[in-house]
Amino acid sequence: MNEDEEWEGVVDGKSRNMPDGSNLYHYLKVTFTDGKSRKIRVDGSLWNAVSEGDGIVKRAGSAPSRK
Repeated sequence: MNEDEEWEGVVDGKSRNMPDGSNLYHYLKVTFTDGKSRKIRVDGSLWNAVSEGDGIVKRAGSAPSRK
């Protein structure tokens, strides 16, 4: 995810992974308003705050947040 990106979408899924065996990463599957979807890495507090079906927004220069 690029810091200058801007988008809006809906959370379609949540997952966590430890690819290196020591760090836990949080991911959201997001379907954007243009119909495309992507898995994005987010911090744990946002991951805990959203559920499937919730709106999420990313503004340039900011981290994704609940809509």
